Amino acid sequence: MIICVCNVIRENELRHAARLNPGDAHAVYSCLGKQPQCGQCLEEAEDILLEERDMAGQETLAA
Repeated sequence: MIICVCNVIRENELRHAARLNPGDAHAVYSCLGKQPQCGQCLEEAEDILLEERDMAGQETLAA
């Protein structure tokens, strides 16, 4: 699913970048070589980042 239409950032790309970069959506977009344009995606992007990091934390605790 495309999360950011302006930059054509897919959900799987955002999730992967979230595991590599602990920052907010702006930092993760930068990690992908992009920057937010219209800002419509930022709330959903932040939700995905938090969800991905929560899942990564649970995997670490289970290991």
